[in-house]
Amino acid sequence: MSNQPRATVLCVDDEVRSLETLERTLDEAFDVLTARSAEEAMSLLESNRVQAVLCDQRMPGQTGVEFLIAVRERFPQTARLILSGYTDSEDIIRGLNDAGIFQYLTKPWHPDHLLLTLKNACQLMALQSENELLATEMRLTTPQVEAQVEAKKARLRQRFDFSEILRAADSPLNPLCDQVAQIAPFDISVLVTGPSGSGKELFARALHYNSLRADKPFVVENCGAMPDELLASELFGHRKGAFTGAINDHVGLFEQADGGTIFLDEIGEISPAFQVKLLRVLQEREVRRVGDSQRRPINVRVIASTNRSLEEEVRAGRFREDLYYRLAEVTLELPSLSQRPSDIPVLVRAFLDQAGEAFDKPVDGFSDEAIECLQGYGWPGNVRELQNEVRRMLVMARDPVLGADLLNPRVLRTCVDGEPAPMLAEVADLSGTLKERVEQLEKQILRETLIRHRWNKSRAARELGLSRVGLRAKIERYELETH
Repeated sequence: MSNQPRATVLCVDDEVRSLETLERTLDEAFDVLTARSAEEAMSLLESNRVQAVLCDQRMPGQTGVEFLIAVRERFPQTARLILSGYTDSEDIIRGLNDAGIFQYLTKPWHPDHLLLTLKNACQLMALQSENELLATEMRLTTPQVEAQVEAKKARLRQRFDFSEILRAADSPLNPLCDQVAQIAPFDISVLVTGPSGSGKELFARALHYNSLRADKPFVVENCGAMPDELLASELFGHRKGAFTGAINDHVGLFEQADGGTIFLDEIGEISPAFQVKLLRVLQEREVRRVGDSQRRPINVRVIASTNRSLEEEVRAGRFREDLYYRLAEVTLELPSLSQRPSDIPVLVRAFLDQAGEAFDKPVDGFSDEAIECLQGYGWPGNVRELQNEVRRMLVMARDPVLGADLLNPRVLRTCVDGEPAPMLAEVADLSGTLKERVEQLEKQILRETLIRHRWNKSRAARELGLSRVGLRAKIERYELETH
């Protein structure tokens, strides 16, 4: 639902399998470039806009730290991370300062930890760059420069204004956006619920950038499927030597978000033991880094999200009631994409424009039949799945108008009325006689086949083992739209 482009990450490793594993892991959240040598990586940096570099330490010819020192000199706005299985390397420790390394990651790495670390690195580097630019301009006192600074702040707020959330004029999101706009200026905690991919983080960002904390940091942590020790380190920070691999002090996200907002995604996944730790932080408004005795005050607004019903989790004894009420001063429930089909034409047009620019492949739009199919599908993956489908269609397209034949088969399996097409296992549950149930399935198969072949009856008949006359008779019998 956001127009924000994906960040680009460059992975550098001389081992092909390691690069392939990194690419598979990061591809869901980033545009990934790979290089097997420092020379190849530097060439990619010169020809691409890269937000973060993840480099292995042990490489032939040049160590990762040596390469990242060169990156720092030539591309200072790029986040730099080192990856190694050798925790006692003096080169790495020295490189934390010399190369300005954002974070040192040990092998074997945890996929969720890697993703979150890179997301935070990209966000913080972008924020740092923006803050440095604003600070430089603020040192100049001319009215013209001051006006430019305020204009930049205004653009940031506009980017996440509720009027910018993609939706139709009659969208089910309209009353929700009005409600959120009303509570955004008030410094209270908000719990955002809804299925995965429904846009919970987008609403959290809109809450932040329409609040009095808009000029301060907005940081994100996904709490799902992360061990307590790792989550504590990420949120609260740690002291050097607190555990194996803690080779320097680490500032946690609560401290990084001081004065701003922290977004705790998938809060329903945290363990009962960690719920106690988080509750204490929220009550006392201070954090203690892992391995440290000093407590540090924090001033943050907490926005949490979950795809579970925390009220049911509380009743089942899996989630603390006192923590729930700390997090849910206001609760917002986002609808699934299947509940807002009128928004789909607006969303896919925006996604197509984004993808067309990213892939340098502009097209005119979608056929009416494609839109009909897109609106008829249930989208269990919600907006994220819809965006992926649009990107896939664009890559496969050969014509300026994207037709329904480009759709994934699971999307094509929708009936004329927009209801999900019956799977073979579900045919027995359809209403009517055996003959009527088989006819429903036959009608769907015919329609799907015709769409895939762009309503070329000769090709469709050949695939189905029918004559053209026989196929035409079935089209007329089922009153399928002809093209």
